[in-house]
Amino acid sequence: MKSAHDLVAEAKARIQEIDLDATDAAIRDADVLLDVREADEFHAGHIPGAVSIPRGLLEFKLSNTPELTSRDLNIVLYCKTSGRAALAACALHDMGYLQVQSIAGGFDAWSAAGKTVVTPSLPVFD
Repeated sequence: MKSAHDLVAEAKARIQEIDLDATDAAIRDADVLLDVREADEFHAGHIPGAVSIPRGLLEFKLSNTPELTSRDLNIVLYCKTSGRAALAACALHDMGYLQVQSIAGGFDAWSAAGKTVVTPSLPVFD
């Protein structure tokens, strides 16, 4: 029986991961930057310009959002450490998306490198 670690290792062998040195250019060239973490993780902080689509909803959201159905979209995605993103990238490849990249090390590597993180603020009610 395969473990989650086995599935992630297999996924990483099939996808294109980009290292932190290449992320700025990849994100700039991307049509969409997807954060596949859970909503609470996204709201705690995310990469500027990212769209939140949790891993468990990814295939459904992409299939039902007309702006995201083109298989020629240039997609960069990430999660916390890169495991969910690797699985998501494989799913996108299986759906026919042609240009999918995952950020190696995920959000943790991004923030540890001191790169910009957006933290949404809640409205203040007096």
